[in-house]
Amino acid sequence: MTFKTRNDLPQRAREEMIALLNRQLADTFDLMSQMKQAHWNVKGPQFFALHGLFDKLAEELEDSVDTIAERATALGGVAHGTVRMAAKASRLPELGPDVLDGMAVVDALATRYAALGASTRAAITEAAEKGDADTSDLFTGVSRELDKSLWFLEAHRQS
Repeated sequence: MTFKTRNDLPQRAREEMIALLNRQLADTFDLMSQMKQAHWNVKGPQFFALHGLFDKLAEELEDSVDTIAERATALGGVAHGTVRMAAKASRLPELGPDVLDGMAVVDALATRYAALGASTRAAITEAAEKGDADTSDLFTGVSRELDKSLWFLEAHRQS
């Protein structure tokens, strides 16, 4: 379903971008919820530092979720942004309730950030190939934030 808009991207390109945005929205929203799960439940000697880090990273993901969803609607689409919609469409593995140890959580989240970073870079290319520089640029900004967050996570495992 699309709504009428004066946006000059061709209808077909807008429909493809809306679908792409919704795929990335599902994964990004899912990762945000997994960050909150980790924030609430992390255990171990680094609890305090990780508890704060996970909350900060979840807030940054919330900004990306909002930006992605609003771009889908700006193109005349509908953002598929409920928890159930995201869970159904997400391509990320679930962070199970038994992943509680601080470093195990860091490893699991880093894997998810790397996967989302890769799909976001693919989305940059896809949007550019379809002639949507704005959506490509949006994903470039998201990719930069994901890479920075991945670095924060991975730094906990490096010496």
